[in-house]
Amino acid sequence: MTLNIWPMLIALPFMFLGMAISARLKSKFHKYAKVRLQNGMTGREIAEQMLYDNGIYDVKVTSVNGTLTDHYNPLNKTVNLSQGVYNGANAAAAAIAAHECGHAVQHATSYGPLKLRSKLVPLQNASGMIMNIVIMIALFGGYALYQAVPVEAIIWIMIATNGILFLFSAVTLPVEFDASKRALAWIERNGIVTQEELVMSKDALKWAAMTYIVAALSALASLVYWVLQLLGSRD
Repeated sequence: MTLNIWPMLIALPFMFLGMAISARLKSKFHKYAKVRLQNGMTGREIAEQMLYDNGIYDVKVTSVNGTLTDHYNPLNKTVNLSQGVYNGANAAAAAIAAHECGHAVQHATSYGPLKLRSKLVPLQNASGMIMNIVIMIALFGGYALYQAVPVEAIIWIMIATNGILFLFSAVTLPVEFDASKRALAWIERNGIVTQEELVMSKDALKWAAMTYIVAALSALASLVYWVLQLLGSRD
């Protein structure tokens, strides 16, 4: 038994699906960016107000380059908003800014899944690197690899690395869903958006969430493939 191209073939549909969803998300963002919020608040102002309303005064709101590059950095306690969100006064910008602040609230309240995901980051990075090294060696030096290491051992390495990647993706889902739930509840409760604007905000975050769902499904498919390879090698 040898490693083959099936892992890449399995990954391709998820890659194309992820690209399609990412394109759809960008399309929604650009569409809603044209509809100005009735209250005129920018993403920066919304983020700062949500932080203050939750008693968080040690997190800074900054602007970063790129489109939809928004993220919360727990290491330096910054909510980093892309320029379109930072300066934007629309339903999509409001939703994304509040979503990233949702992560800051999670951090401040020691939200369990967020703490677990943070602990998994080093393992996730190492697993991705190891998996890529094994795949590259298998593709360009497969014979030498199979002579040096039993195929079953290689499969176990792939199961371990893919297992960690899937665990990280799975833990990411409740983290992202909870941040969106906090964001939407806050912007509605505080009248940041009208009911019509709230529909747009929900739609924007729905498509953002879809990217994480696809990533988790892709990681699960890869893990199942390697488990089946292990079972097959023992028949």
